[in-house]
Amino acid sequence: MRLSEINLKQAQVNYDREKALFDKNLVSAEEMDQVTQKLAQAKEERAAAQDALEVIRDGVSQSNATSSSTLVRSTITGLILNVPVKVGNSVIQANTMNDGTTVATVADMNDLIFDGNIDETEVGSLVEGMPLVITIGALSDYRFDATLEYISPKAVENNGANQFEVKAAVKVASDRMIRSGYSANAEIILEHVEQVISLPESALEFSGDSTFVYRKTATGTYERQRVTTGVSDGLDIEILSGIAEGDIVRGPKIVNVPDNTVKN
Repeated sequence: MRLSEINLKQAQVNYDREKALFDKNLVSAEEMDQVTQKLAQAKEERAAAQDALEVIRDGVSQSNATSSSTLVRSTITGLILNVPVKVGNSVIQANTMNDGTTVATVADMNDLIFDGNIDETEVGSLVEGMPLVITIGALSDYRFDATLEYISPKAVENNGANQFEVKAAVKVASDRMIRSGYSANAEIILEHVEQVISLPESALEFSGDSTFVYRKTATGTYERQRVTTGVSDGLDIEILSGIAEGDIVRGPKIVNVPDNTVKN
């Protein structure tokens, strides 16, 4: 910029001197044309230097504002989550050779994705399209539905265990604000039974492949009774046969056999 100004001043001095001589017919028209051309060239170099300075400083120059713009348009309508570049940072446009510079991260907060992991021992029970219930640690009183959309075909090692990535489309009520990056847990119901006889698992005795309870007899004593079990949620377990509703069984504590709902 400074060099272009010096050249322009010198070209203007040479032009003024040559013009005075030309008016007195002391120099030829050819010499006058050369000096005029050099002055015009110096002016163009000064204008180009000014444009370059404005592009670096302001992002756009006044002379080509209608044809050159640094306006960045998002491909979606959403909330700006992050602006990784700062004022003065250099950015490059995406092309076939590189991905370009990310100037902002934008997300549609009405189209959220749950991203989680599941152990290899349980991934075989999942299929795409299964319903999930999502709970967020920061919003312990709020639960919302989701639909399993993706199960990774490849496991990754996490703390010594093989886990598979899963993703689910989240359905959030319009009156709730969910922020990106919340830690969350997903519950998936694999089996569901209603109106069944169930007992706390602590009331059962497991021996080999058989399961027993101690049922109270008419004499007030307890006899060992083999039972067949069904679905368990880790706390209660379904009893398919061996005892009936209303029986009293003994485990660590005496409980009445209830009619309950068990989920797994």
